[in-house]
Amino acid sequence: MSFLKEFWEFLRVRKKYWLLPILFVLVLFGGLIILSQGSAVAPFIYTIF
Repeated sequence: MSFLKEFWEFLRVRKKYWLLPILFVLVLFGGLIILSQGSAVAPFIYTIF
């Protein structure tokens, strides 16, 4: 949690709000990869990309 707090402070102080969508997409893709490891959904994810 402290990392998220420090990251938010960094974004707020340096006015780099454009990093939030990039971070969101990276977390979304990371979660998608973790959830698809060895599951029946994996072939469908490959067709998306």
